[in-house]
Amino acid sequence: MTDSKYFTTTKKGEIFELKAELNSDKKEKKKEAVKKVIASMTVGKDVSALFPDVVNCMQTDNLELKKLVYLYLMNYAKSQPDMAIMAVNTFVKDCEDPNPLIRALAVRTMGCIRVDKITEYLCEPLRKCLKDEDPYVRKTAAVCVAKLHDINAQLVEDQGFLDTLKDLISDSNPMVVANAVAALSEIAESHPNSNLLDLNPQSINKLLTALNECTEWGQIFILDCLANYTPRDDRESQSICERVTPRLSHANSAVVLSAVKVLMKFMEMLPKDLDYYGTLLKKLAPPLVTLLSAEPELQYVALRNINLIVQKRPEILKHEMKVFFVKYNDPIYVKLEKLDIMIRLASQANIAQVLAELKEYATEVDVDFVRKAVRAIGRCAIKVEQSAERCVSTLLDLIQTKVNYVVQEAIVVIKDIFRKYPNKYESVIATLCENLDSLDEPEARAAMIWIVGEYAERIDNADELLESFLEGFHDESTQVQLQLLTAIVKLFLKKPTETQELVQQVLSLATQDSDNPDLRDRGYIYWRLLSTDPVAAKEVVLAEKPLISEETDLIEPTLLEELICHIGTLASVYHKPPSAFVEGSRGVMHKRLPARTGSGEGTECPDVGNAAGGSAPEAAPSIIPSQGDLLGDLLNLDLAPPTTTGPTPSTSGMQMGGMDLLGGGLESLLGGDIGGSPAMGAGFGAAPAVMPASLNAPVGGGLGDLFDLGGGVGMPMGAYIPPKTVWLPAMKAKGLEISGTFARRAGVIQMELVLTNKAMSVMTDFAIQFNRNSFGLAPAGPLQVLTPLGPNQTIEVSLPLSTVGPVMKMDPLNNLQVAVKNNIDVFYFSCQYPISMLFVEDGKMERQVFLATWKDIPNDNESQFQIQDCHLNSEAASNKLQGSNIFTIAKRTVEGQDMLYMSIKLSNGIWVLAELKVQAGNPNYTISLKCRAPEVSQCVFQCYEAVLKN
Repeated sequence: MTDSKYFTTTKKGEIFELKAELNSDKKEKKKEAVKKVIASMTVGKDVSALFPDVVNCMQTDNLELKKLVYLYLMNYAKSQPDMAIMAVNTFVKDCEDPNPLIRALAVRTMGCIRVDKITEYLCEPLRKCLKDEDPYVRKTAAVCVAKLHDINAQLVEDQGFLDTLKDLISDSNPMVVANAVAALSEIAESHPNSNLLDLNPQSINKLLTALNECTEWGQIFILDCLANYTPRDDRESQSICERVTPRLSHANSAVVLSAVKVLMKFMEMLPKDLDYYGTLLKKLAPPLVTLLSAEPELQYVALRNINLIVQKRPEILKHEMKVFFVKYNDPIYVKLEKLDIMIRLASQANIAQVLAELKEYATEVDVDFVRKAVRAIGRCAIKVEQSAERCVSTLLDLIQTKVNYVVQEAIVVIKDIFRKYPNKYESVIATLCENLDSLDEPEARAAMIWIVGEYAERIDNADELLESFLEGFHDESTQVQLQLLTAIVKLFLKKPTETQELVQQVLSLATQDSDNPDLRDRGYIYWRLLSTDPVAAKEVVLAEKPLISEETDLIEPTLLEELICHIGTLASVYHKPPSAFVEGSRGVMHKRLPARTGSGEGTECPDVGNAAGGSAPEAAPSIIPSQGDLLGDLLNLDLAPPTTTGPTPSTSGMQMGGMDLLGGGLESLLGGDIGGSPAMGAGFGAAPAVMPASLNAPVGGGLGDLFDLGGGVGMPMGAYIPPKTVWLPAMKAKGLEISGTFARRAGVIQMELVLTNKAMSVMTDFAIQFNRNSFGLAPAGPLQVLTPLGPNQTIEVSLPLSTVGPVMKMDPLNNLQVAVKNNIDVFYFSCQYPISMLFVEDGKMERQVFLATWKDIPNDNESQFQIQDCHLNSEAASNKLQGSNIFTIAKRTVEGQDMLYMSIKLSNGIWVLAELKVQAGNPNYTISLKCRAPEVSQCVFQCYEAVLKN
């Protein structure tokens, strides 16, 4: 009879009977009793009361009985820790047993008992087992170290087990090597910066030797470990590839994918002109094709991985198109995945074959699959230009079938084809218009409306067609309403006389009768444009559209590189990095492909990744070139006096004529018409030698401003401007003294200069030039000193700056080297600008994006600083910082301490995230800064200090 009998009896008083049987003298009776106990435990009955009795049965030579008792122990040790200590002696004894199976069983069970009290007793037996003569015991002990590390990491480190594990990588037995690698990898994952797997060519050689002889799962552990190694050069890379290649013919698909991962990574380092590179490409195709003959679930995993491989290296499978053709009995998830790869592999050579296949699919019965097939035909047209005509005629044939969902998908993709090839296939519009009434899906209706609006001049009854959509305007989805609004405005701009009523009707529906803010805003913008400047409206609405790119659904390159490093894992099936779906992913490291060495091309690896939440990738920080011969650069500057006399961009009226604070002056500050405002006197020509006092006032409002009680130069309240300092003393510049500061006003950086002539002669012909600097600061216009500067005269000048100049990393980062020329000579000086001048106004991050970005930036990039003697509460500090574009995203209070989470965006796209800790009554603040360009942190901290203390 089988063991199932143990699961059938459940009667009252059973525990007492079992107790008696467990204490029986007969071995067979004991064994039967333990089996009954395990059966009860398995079905969820509580048999913990029998703990001491079961533990007594441990003292036996019978291996089967021992296994059962150990099974019981693992289950109940956590709930009965005091009792479990009774078993420790037996463990210690079993670790000395002559039978290696018993020694291994004891050490395996010890690792599974997760009880703190017991762990310290296990260290001695574990140490012995790690050095055991039998490889089976050693390989079991290696895994036990990883389990013990999970319970008590400190203990494992103190006992030196990690060093013993590292020694096991050189073990003579391949299975011991594989388990040691697995254990070290597991530990290293939870401690990303520990550098446990310190791989070098010698240890790599040992791993590759073990690779040929260990079990399939051992091979996977070793291959995954190899994938984390970065070879020194292309020769080492080639030698590893040669030794890994035989794994491609393994029967286990997991081994094949792990080998593909290693080869894909190391191929990055091989020069493309190397013969071996071509051979390797050819060797990679057959194993991937073989994976597609497995059962559907495995096929799906293989296809998801192949999808990544094809995006990175399409040449591997370019001749294997036929294996991706869909079989009639494939499940839908396999069909859709195959379709995706077919499009990625489509090229001029195979397009005829692909199109014939896709046309066949479009007549299938599975609706989802047919839709995807029709869309695929459109994508082929966009990808392979030579096939566009054939694709369009195929789509027209499909439209003639009059199958509703086929027609709708075809119209959606034809819209994209029009965008890709303007003025080529518009003759098909008439056929599309015939199917107008059958469209019921928002995407198809929106596509058709776009076509009618875009080509209104070619469609005689365009107004009638659009009017027919307008009848049920409020029942349409937002997508259709927005498209209809734009299409009717386009139609009006093309045929204004016939469609005036129509455009008024749609504008009124969009603005007055709609609750949707997007629709209302777009309606008001169009209304305003049409009523104020129809010519501008035409330029905006009918502007030439950029051609759409051939591959819009490719994975972003940095993410693709990371996913290639995770081939054969869940990340490659989800097409998401592990950090996106692993809970509490403190141990998830962002992996990157190595840079190519042999040839001139490096891999793309932007400095700044995607802020989570799907926002666009930022520009890489532009602090790259190193400091060169700076004086030489400055001496070569062309300091000819400015030839232009027109208004310079955004001079903000600082030294213009008597500025009317309540009239045109404010308009000029907000970027209005500078030249012709009567409030300016004669525009630039009449600039006085000395700036009027009233201009020193902040542009706020109220009497304080008029009587110059504001202090500081025109700046919104709360923004910090450093006091003016002398940058160039008169004795070093033949009598010209220059002092100044920097300010940010309405989004424009201003260099506020005070020029004083302490010489006896008149100074004229002023010009200014900056050397290359960390953030590309450059004058946005000439230095406007329009009247000669007489002896003992002073003039204040405001020079607007742009951030699009040449870039070079300076030391310190915010150093600016300036050359000023006048009729006497050229003078050089350097000054430091507060980096807060570069904090832009749109630097407030969404909370979710902030959270994701904070997690995404490596902990190594975090810097901590102390701000001392600051007596503001958190509310006042937050308001003060906001004036300098340092935005508070969130605030929480923990044990009487306020934590402010803040974001800053610099003009070159670098984001800085901050956590400010403010404790009531404590004048010292702690600030943590995280940034992808950590060299910025010191300057940002100085800004915090300056803003909060002034």
